[in-house]
Amino acid sequence: MTIFVQVVLPVLLIFSAGFGLQKWKKVNVKPLSTVAIYIFTPMLIFQTFYRTKIDQQYINMVVFSIILMAAIILICKFYVRIRKLTRLTESGLILSTAFMNSGNYGAPIILFAYGETAFAYAVSLLVLHTILMNFFGIYYAARGDSGVKAALKAVLAMPPTYAILFAILLQINDIKVPENLMSAVDLLGPATIPLIMVILGMQLADINLFKLEWEKISFGVVTRLIISPAIAVGIVFLIPMDPILAKVLILTAAMPSAANTVIYAVQYDAESDLVSSITLITTLVSIFTVTIMLILLG
Repeated sequence: MTIFVQVVLPVLLIFSAGFGLQKWKKVNVKPLSTVAIYIFTPMLIFQTFYRTKIDQQYINMVVFSIILMAAIILICKFYVRIRKLTRLTESGLILSTAFMNSGNYGAPIILFAYGETAFAYAVSLLVLHTILMNFFGIYYAARGDSGVKAALKAVLAMPPTYAILFAILLQINDIKVPENLMSAVDLLGPATIPLIMVILGMQLADINLFKLEWEKISFGVVTRLIISPAIAVGIVFLIPMDPILAKVLILTAAMPSAANTVIYAVQYDAESDLVSSITLITTLVSIFTVTIMLILLG
């Protein structure tokens, strides 16, 4: 109970603020999601990548994240083929299971649970997962019935893609950004996580609980909250790494569906009801599963 009150509850309160606002004012979420994608997220990515030095632990994070994402995508494709579902449904399932809420849910919980060192790993992991979502997440959100070419075009149109490249270019060439410009980045970047948390709460408030597709949702919940951390334990066992980083990776793998995938699904009309439903249910169920995972990890 102490773990729940000190670690999980503060995060849930922010989701609740967005949920309550949407129930009260019925705000149009799409413009807010556009602001989050095109302004705030690029600032956070640039801020972190501009200052992050790549070392072995970071390489471990990259390898871990790619293996975990690929494994879950394959599981989704297998399920879709067995059940003879549409490609659009496959996109929705991949969006809601392959990408976890490592930033606006995972990062605060890791900070409260394990302190500043673990939080530094969590922020780098957030940026890495944002990169993966900006490529693979947007690809699956945008492909719908439009094909690969349209999806790749959507990826290249996203500002976060260029924020990553620009930050890496500056770091490699040891080019310093003027302090006055960096102050603007530092002001907007940290606001990204709470903004998306509020947007997620608002999106969850719009879900029609009487139209939930429970078979698909059950698959999404089990894959995201149970299969994902199980795969993570196996990967961590095979890759030697810092014990604190190992805990961060396993706990992050147990997080509910990523808030950004809801934003992408709304933005590109990619089974947004299904993605939002799985995000809602995994977020609610994770109250219990994440608390259990924190107890198991110590």
